Amino acid sequence: MSSEDDDPIIQEIDVYLAKSLADKLYLFQYPVRPAAMTYDVAHLSAKIKPKQQKVEVELAIDSMSPNYCRSKGEQIALNVDGTTTEESNTYSTKLMDKQTFSSIQATTNTSRYAAAVFRKGELHLTPLHGILQLRPSFSYLDKADSKHREREAANEGGDSSQDEAEEDVKQITVRFSRPESEQARQRRVQSYEFLQKKHAEEPWVHLHYYGLKDSRSEHERQYLFCQFTGMAENTELVKSPSEYLAMLMPPPVEEEFAKPVCPSNVLSMAQLRSLPLGDQVRTLMKNVKVMPFANLMGFLGHGTDSTAVLRCIQQVAMLVQGNWVIKSDVLYPKDSCSPHSGVPAEVLCRGRDYVMWKFTQERWVERKAVAAVVKLPPEDVKDFMEQMSVTRINRGWEFLLPHDGEFIKKHPDVAQRQHMLWMGIQAKLEKVFKLSKEDMMPKKQNPQPGSVVVSGEQLVTKARENVRENYSVLERELQQRHRAQSQDLGAVRVKQEPLSDGEEPMDTSSSAGHNNAAVNGLYSDDSSRDSVNGPCLPRTHATPTQELRDFVSSIFRKHFVLTLSELKRLFNLHLASLPPGHSLFSGISDRLLQETVLDSKCKQILVPFPPQSSAEADEQKVFALWEMGDSFDQHRQLLLEIFMKNYRVRRNLIQGKLTQEFGDNVTKTDLDRLLKECCVSHGGMWYLKGTVQS
Repeated sequence: MSSEDDDPIIQEIDVYLAKSLADKLYLFQYPVRPAAMTYDVAHLSAKIKPKQQKVEVELAIDSMSPNYCRSKGEQIALNVDGTTTEESNTYSTKLMDKQTFSSIQATTNTSRYAAAVFRKGELHLTPLHGILQLRPSFSYLDKADSKHREREAANEGGDSSQDEAEEDVKQITVRFSRPESEQARQRRVQSYEFLQKKHAEEPWVHLHYYGLKDSRSEHERQYLFCQFTGMAENTELVKSPSEYLAMLMPPPVEEEFAKPVCPSNVLSMAQLRSLPLGDQVRTLMKNVKVMPFANLMGFLGHGTDSTAVLRCIQQVAMLVQGNWVIKSDVLYPKDSCSPHSGVPAEVLCRGRDYVMWKFTQERWVERKAVAAVVKLPPEDVKDFMEQMSVTRINRGWEFLLPHDGEFIKKHPDVAQRQHMLWMGIQAKLEKVFKLSKEDMMPKKQNPQPGSVVVSGEQLVTKARENVRENYSVLERELQQRHRAQSQDLGAVRVKQEPLSDGEEPMDTSSSAGHNNAAVNGLYSDDSSRDSVNGPCLPRTHATPTQELRDFVSSIFRKHFVLTLSELKRLFNLHLASLPPGHSLFSGISDRLLQETVLDSKCKQILVPFPPQSSAEADEQKVFALWEMGDSFDQHRQLLLEIFMKNYRVRRNLIQGKLTQEFGDNVTKTDLDRLLKECCVSHGGMWYLKGTVQS
């Protein structure tokens, strides 16, 4: 009792439920303006779509206000209505003197909201029928755009009567629409286009607007009060304690939900395994189209008999390159048709069987060749190909899965039975498509089933192994050529003995184990294996040749900034393009290459790489063209000096430094050219070329 005394009742207020306006009361909100800025202007018109709860209200604009731009208003009216004077014009005064407010629903569930009026110690509640937010509508801009397009079409018109007569004579293709399935009808009804069309079909109900202080408004406001204040008329608010508690905390209701139907491309594994084994296999194959037998066993439950699965799979699929492909008559049942072109199922099955048979003969198939034989629409042929193959650039369509030779070895009886079935299908295809024996023979140039596609990296590795194996033979042949040309190549020093086991040609890979002074050519001697600070090549090779200087000069005028690793790669590519016996084959060490770079008006840029950088030593040696002889030398040198202090910089920093040094003469075009020559962008930052680590 003491706790109740601490919380005394201050006042009791009677609450009444008014229902006179329960189905007509809307709450309007104007979110684009604060509450203090009301729309105290004339309301010209109003209309509503009751089912959608959509309201449009036209409000006048004070065109005499000093804040109103009259020329702009006239221009907008001209764009919307043009120069004609019609009753349907949006702005009859040739001036934008009104604006339209259109509503959207703030919430679809208004059962928790009501309008309350307090009078003489009584609180009267009226449930809200809708809560609408009104915002300015800009539909007049759409009308202006349509007027503009009409004027453009009129200007581009002017066809002669002869042209109009010729346009009247057109070939008409008659198509009969197929009956709409229930699934297609449901998709159409749920589409956005259909909903928009239904909304547009509801007619507008025009309303008459009454002001706040109008006598009709005062009369309607009286309906916000409950007309009958007796207890018999307000039973909704008079409840016993138990009824009131049940309303606050209703008992849980067990709702029965229907099991959702899975789409055609989605499978529930729990529902799948509740089906008979044959239906499981059929459902899986219809969804996957192509599957190895091992994967099929993985989808089925543990302990499933593989012999029973083999019996089921042969009823719904055919063996192609050791993998199972869904049968055409299962995918396109009788009395069905193509979803793309309406071609009957029988014709589709023949065309798809031909594609499957082609993949039993060849690994690669050309879609054009298939289309020329089956003579079906391109959409259907593409559908066949995408079900069981993938496209490869410049190769055609490759079968989706690798050849499963293990299954064929494990189940030779199944493979033999499938082979006999394909022989029967082949005979049928020959008769239907009138194919010759040459057409039925597999092409020799196509890879056979089970062949492995070798990647580019594997080809390079194989080529390097072949070079190592034939190295001594190639070396002797080259030495013989050198001896035959010794008179012309007197300045060229060629070793007469083969390389020792410890010597290798220069490898341009970024491996940390390679010495930084590895030579950049095909041949080397012992002195070229020393470190950077050690002795260089013999004197006969220490001086760079003119060919080397020309190469370095041209490569830096093209790239401007290069790391030593990238320079060595480009140099090796250059060597590969030279004829045998060229002077550059005499062995060029890293030191000689760097000295040549520094002698070619280039400079080493000591970029401060971060401590956590994974760049190798050759990748951290950055060289740049310092003097080119054009007007951009000073700009380029300033940019390179910035990167001597920063590993990466932002564009505005570079632009600020250039502006500070050279004034406003540096244009955006100049800066773009400078960055394009020397830098690359990554993550909003700019780096010197070759210094960004992936």
